[in-house]
Amino acid sequence: MTSESDRRSALVTGGTGFTGSALVRRLLERGWRVRALDNQPGRFHDELKALGAEIVIGSVTDKDTCRAAVEGCDFVFHLAAAFRVINASKSVYWDVNVNGVANLAEASLAAGVDRFIYCSTEGVHGHVHDPPADEDAPINPQDYYEYTKWEGEKALAPFREKGLRTVVLRPTAIYGPGDPERFFMIYKRVLTGTFPMFGDGKTWYHPVYIDNLVQAFELAAEKDAAIGREYLIGDRDAVSIEELVRATARSLGVSVNVPHFPFWTIYAPSVVCEAVCKPLGIAPPLFPRRADWYRKTRQFDVSRAIRELGYDPKVELSEGLRRTAEWYWQEGLLPRPGGA
Repeated sequence: MTSESDRRSALVTGGTGFTGSALVRRLLERGWRVRALDNQPGRFHDELKALGAEIVIGSVTDKDTCRAAVEGCDFVFHLAAAFRVINASKSVYWDVNVNGVANLAEASLAAGVDRFIYCSTEGVHGHVHDPPADEDAPINPQDYYEYTKWEGEKALAPFREKGLRTVVLRPTAIYGPGDPERFFMIYKRVLTGTFPMFGDGKTWYHPVYIDNLVQAFELAAEKDAAIGREYLIGDRDAVSIEELVRATARSLGVSVNVPHFPFWTIYAPSVVCEAVCKPLGIAPPLFPRRADWYRKTRQFDVSRAIRELGYDPKVELSEGLRRTAEWYWQEGLLPRPGGA
């Protein structure tokens, strides 16, 4: 039997959010001691606490909070980020996504943390002009969120040079049970029976089911080959956005009509909507980044993770979408078709 002192311990920042909470659950299942740091309790606070996680409310922008949070931890999984908060200033993104990385890395180095796993994003590569892209593809962030995530990767360099053992994961589009918004809009639109497609619908999109991503985090903590490396983490295959819509309909057990319209018919209104809403402090329901979903190619080669980490994304799209739909039904977020 493993004694309390022999159990591996981890800090998971962003630990009460969608991705962080899934990682916290998995580590607890594996017998780890887990501390979750987040700037808000989040949807899963009570559940994680009941499972045995230590919950700390605080921000990675505060150095004292970082020092206290890493104390006694063998591993740090840094998932906390300012993620496309509408109307947030650029300083908020920089403080969280860049200074926050440096604060936590500095504290981890001082505390003798064994390994620091940083969650970046596929978005550092921007629109993929020559798909599929691997980790050596051009860095081309398209918005300030993606730019600051790349700067966050760069912020690790001086600490790595001083001996901090780092691993960088760049997840693709994360989805699964517990996701309250990312794929939720797709499900809701599909349930109306009609999903307008702006453009030809052939744009590549690369999802990653939450369990597949969590597996990658575990492997990043276990494999010595991962130290100092970057990995794109996605499902084995990308999918066209129209096929994603149709696969979502199949997971719900419904049919969907997908009429096509020129891309400009959504992009032009998105520019106007953002321009009008921002000065008023209103979150625009439509904005250019959202419209770009219809035209920006995101297709990646995850073979480095498969080869070096032993990454094996077992949950395929059809099963992942089915599980996600089931969670939405159980949580009462979506009506079951037919009222079942």
